[in-house]
Amino acid sequence: MATKIQVHVDDLAAMGKRFVDAWHRAQAGEPVDEAHVTFLSFQAMTETLSPRRLELLRFVRQHGAASVRELAVSLGRDYKNVHQDVGALESEGLLLREGRRLSTPWNEVQASINLASA
Repeated sequence: MATKIQVHVDDLAAMGKRFVDAWHRAQAGEPVDEAHVTFLSFQAMTETLSPRRLELLRFVRQHGAASVRELAVSLGRDYKNVHQDVGALESEGLLLREGRRLSTPWNEVQASINLASA
């Protein structure tokens, strides 16, 4: 599994192009070991990857978490807010859940912003 996730601020056409390109490479027998998340606006990206949520991702990457409750206690944060942050990060594929256990395989989040997209 890729240890880097690429986060893009781009349009749907560019997201589709990345998908089709990876599909063609896989069909040609090339290894495709990459992960992408696309946000349609800078605001959406910064709301999802807020400083608090980045802190949460770092903690989970370094220590793991047996549950959302354990994570909230470890971070010294309110359970409800941590639960909401976990849900947002999980829905974007930035945080993984197996049962109650939380993890993230990413060592690096790499962001790019396309200035040419609408």
